Amino acid sequence: MGAFDFSVIFDNLPFLLKGMQTTLLLTAVAMFGGILLGTLLALARMSSITVISVIATSYINFFRSLPLILVIFWFYFLVPLALGRPVGGLYSVLVAFTLFEAAYYAEIIRAGISSVRSGQAAAARALGMSYFQSMRFIVLPQAFRAMIPILLTQGIVLFQDTSLVYVVGLKDFLVSAELIANREQRLIEMFSFVALVYLVICLSASQGVKFLERRMKR
Repeated sequence: MGAFDFSVIFDNLPFLLKGMQTTLLLTAVAMFGGILLGTLLALARMSSITVISVIATSYINFFRSLPLILVIFWFYFLVPLALGRPVGGLYSVLVAFTLFEAAYYAEIIRAGISSVRSGQAAAARALGMSYFQSMRFIVLPQAFRAMIPILLTQGIVLFQDTSLVYVVGLKDFLVSAELIANREQRLIEMFSFVALVYLVICLSASQGVKFLERRMKR
């Protein structure tokens, strides 16, 4: 292989950037969808209606007990069967990540809601607000403000987990780098670059979360 030749990175930057776009798209969609569905699941789990609470709890425990790579496989093969037509790997993976992450976000959000003093909801109801109004305007805004750091931290974990899409051949950042590495026979250069990119992004995001957390505590 000879000496290190990092020019292979610059020569293939457009291809690598396209892979990174897929990685960031997966992260953003799964994070947004996971938080949205996770909020509904958290409220359902805390519901006084036993059936709703049991269903939500079962969903959360089910997905939290499975490895993500298995969930990706499931939806890669099951989504086309359910729809009766072929579905691109991207859409299958988006569904898998969103449903999986929702279970983790649900527990984070449930803890955030529980941290809001019960008197807040009681005061809202005393003012004539319904349960959903008190949640929407009083409880959830306070809960989400307190949860922002841990929600973002989970987003960093999600960003790292997107590399698992290699199992279905989706060309994210890691898979794109691997294709170049095999084609150019420059495995050390490409995988060193990938490690550096992940390190810089995740470390920067982690420091940003810590900074935000300190600001919020003032």
